[in-house]
Amino acid sequence: MSRKSSAVAIIGAGLAGSEAALVLAQKGIEVELFEMRPLRTTPAHTTGLPAELVCSNSFKSDLLPGAHGLLKAELALLKSPLLAAAQQTRVPAGSALAVDREQFSLLIDKQLSENPRITITRQELPAPPAGPGLCIITAGPLVSEALASWLAQTCSAGGLYFYDAIAPIVSADSIDMHTAFYAARWGRGGDDYCNCPFTEEQYRVFYDALTEADKVEKRHFEDEKYFEACLPVEEIARRSHDALLFGPLRPVGLTDPRTGKRPYAVCQLRKENRAGLSLNMVGFQTRMTIGAQKRVFRRIPGLELAEFMRYGSVHRNTYVNSPSVLEKDLSFKNNGSVFCAGLLCGGAASTESIATGHWAALFAWCRMLGREAVLPPATTACGGLLRHVTRPCDRGFTPSNINFGLIEPLPAPEKGKIGKEHKNRLVCERALHDMESWIAKNCN
Repeated sequence: MSRKSSAVAIIGAGLAGSEAALVLAQKGIEVELFEMRPLRTTPAHTTGLPAELVCSNSFKSDLLPGAHGLLKAELALLKSPLLAAAQQTRVPAGSALAVDREQFSLLIDKQLSENPRITITRQELPAPPAGPGLCIITAGPLVSEALASWLAQTCSAGGLYFYDAIAPIVSADSIDMHTAFYAARWGRGGDDYCNCPFTEEQYRVFYDALTEADKVEKRHFEDEKYFEACLPVEEIARRSHDALLFGPLRPVGLTDPRTGKRPYAVCQLRKENRAGLSLNMVGFQTRMTIGAQKRVFRRIPGLELAEFMRYGSVHRNTYVNSPSVLEKDLSFKNNGSVFCAGLLCGGAASTESIATGHWAALFAWCRMLGREAVLPPATTACGGLLRHVTRPCDRGFTPSNINFGLIEPLPAPEKGKIGKEHKNRLVCERALHDMESWIAKNCN
């Protein structure tokens, strides 16, 4: 399929693709946005809406000083359309930015459909459309087999992949609120989470059931290569008896109102929508069979009669070996007119996906104006993220959430040591100053 040379083609209307389309349209660039759903769906999507949140409705913390909060603050300075939409559709989630996933997607759908510079075509593309124009591939980790084949053959993406997982959702009115209670850790954000408290004995019974449960058999071509930030709950449990107590079941910052004490362990559930009619089991992605999920998760105190509106699952996510195939501006080394963004290039979560989509759009805009793309400083969260997905590493490439380790460290202090919180605050202050300076010089 050919395209107009004056338009940028975008393959995939997920988070990165929707962000890129709206950013380019704001810059006065025509966009042809291609999305195969709902004509052809994926194992994880349930709608044909753009920017559908599959795994979680949370964009993680927006607090400063924090790496996740810093990335959001930088995107706010860049006037990210999707971050603004997330703020408009947010639901209570303590210090996290969580959204009503349906309202979020509907809002993005409205913005895309009503923008006169954006043309949406419901069609699966097996490769970038022919023609002299630019293309941004944001097809996501559940990229179609045809496009994945093009990536493998053209860009040496090979068979790199990792597993991602989806947590179950339960009906709020099926939770026993004589046992469970609403609260946020350390009282941050009000009564935003539903908490199911365990005694030590209840935890032991749950742990034994979890580690003995039946799991979905992997297919012959699937190796268990999980993304560390989305480990199935049973995989965490398999590491040690106490691993869950330092992970999704950590009880810190919570007090059981029945006892006035901190529980031994806590399962938290987060609102899926503003009405709070359905709740997501935080950190409970799994590849247990449906029968096992019913049996094991109903051993959680308060969920004995839980009604599951969605069961947990695991799916294979594909990503390219970005440092070996992408230039610093996210264009392919052997095909400079094609850019890559989102989870496909190693932005490992929702906010990171939005960020790479935003930057791919800015780099494509520069290319169309004949300007040299100026990268954001490595002292910023955006700069650190881009450097991670484009700079070769001796340890090999894996997708990563934003973290302070990706950002250029502060100079060593002349005297003594700096406390961690103070150091992180200084990193955030420097990053926001540097981002504001970059925007003033490069976004006019």
